Amino acid sequence: MEHYGFLSLLPPILAILLAIKTRQVFVSLLFGIWLGWVILSGGNFIDGSNATIQALVDVFKDSGNTRTIMFSCLVGALIAFIQRSGGVVGFVNVINNFLDRLEKKKIGKSRKTVQLFAWATGTAIFVESSINALTVGAIYRPIFDKLKIPREKLAYIADSISAPTCILIPLNAWGAYIMGLIAAQGFTNPLGVLVKAFPFNFYPMLAMAMVLFIILSQKDFGPMKKAEKRAKEEGKVLRDGAVPLISSDVVAMEKKENVKEKAINMIIPIAVMVGMMPLMLLYTGWGQVENISSFEWYEQIFFAIGKGSGSTAVLYSVLTAIIVGSILYMSQKIFTFAETIELIFKGISGLIPLALLMMLAFAIGTVCRELGTGIYTAELSKEWLSPNFVPVIVFLVACFIAFSTGTSWGTFAIMLAIGIPMAQALDANVYLTIAAALGGGVFGDHCSPISDTTIIASMASASDHIDHVKTQLPYALIAGAIAALMYLVLGILIH
Repeated sequence: MEHYGFLSLLPPILAILLAIKTRQVFVSLLFGIWLGWVILSGGNFIDGSNATIQALVDVFKDSGNTRTIMFSCLVGALIAFIQRSGGVVGFVNVINNFLDRLEKKKIGKSRKTVQLFAWATGTAIFVESSINALTVGAIYRPIFDKLKIPREKLAYIADSISAPTCILIPLNAWGAYIMGLIAAQGFTNPLGVLVKAFPFNFYPMLAMAMVLFIILSQKDFGPMKKAEKRAKEEGKVLRDGAVPLISSDVVAMEKKENVKEKAINMIIPIAVMVGMMPLMLLYTGWGQVENISSFEWYEQIFFAIGKGSGSTAVLYSVLTAIIVGSILYMSQKIFTFAETIELIFKGISGLIPLALLMMLAFAIGTVCRELGTGIYTAELSKEWLSPNFVPVIVFLVACFIAFSTGTSWGTFAIMLAIGIPMAQALDANVYLTIAAALGGGVFGDHCSPISDTTIIASMASASDHIDHVKTQLPYALIAGAIAALMYLVLGILIH
């Protein structure tokens, strides 16, 4: 059996509903995983419980999962470094001085300007979605707190530009991976196909445009409006009772006494981490491409990056940044060797909850694959498809799969393999269909509570995870609804 029918939908749905209702993300994911393995065990609660424990252990059998979890922990060390060394304070001072100059020239207001800075920073970091969200959250959190902008707003900005930026500027593993999936469908020029599909990739564009609209108009609505009102009137960047997805020791770490505040102490390690990403993807993937000499040089780079190990790249990137930071700070006599090691472990300990959450996210992804959640959802759509409706249905199904499973790349693999042949067989527009599958996958990566990018956005901004999901969901749904309408209209007009 390729899937378990309707039963395959229950674990992710249960996890999402419980998380939103109870705000207990860890428990909700665990229940979803448990239910999935009970179903796989034929309804036997004892076998299902044993299988759940084993599944959590088996997460670490996958070296990619282990590297990603290690990366999630080590990021805490990097955050501790840039804060304790005075790098964050120095960068905040630079931004504040710039904002003061703008204020004197009467160019905008600080709250609006700094949010635009955060948006622009994220847009510039298109090498990897997790590093994108992490960098924006970690850099701008102190500035947002000072200006009494709610943490939920920072998490929304960081999350809304991470995956959308990576897919709209595909000079990274995202673009190479997607080209590989397109090539697997028989296209001899996957780059050309991706370029032709680009103008139709509406959701990422709308998601990023929605952020700009909210920042410039200051017309928040829904839960985000309440969060903004709370921050402005009460000075609370978090609601009472909120549980930030990061240890308070890491968030509130003060710079070391008698240390000069230098923005360069933050900029250099972060730049090293970001810059190492494409280099490591290229290095780990170069020897994996068959007949690479038959491609043009730019295609060689794209395919090599696509074959590279993303988990290896992010792990080596953050390790390199920590090493460079250690040397930088010890050379300035900010930390001794012993203090450096102690700070690394303190930073890691602050992100242990994130590592556990990543483990649970991987485990629920595994049980969804075992149940055939994505396959079942895709098969359901075949019964009511017509050529005109292929793009919009592919988009909606991709949205549901990605939201339920928390993975955009898994959704791409499923929906491109189904959507492209379907569009060709029904004489629907192939480029529009490809873009719809990609946009739907990004929707899930953007707003699913169990998406790793959503989790990292909450962590980096030190926001309550469920508060982040609830405040950004209305904005994501509006962008998704507009995108769906555009696919419906263009599906009828373009063949």
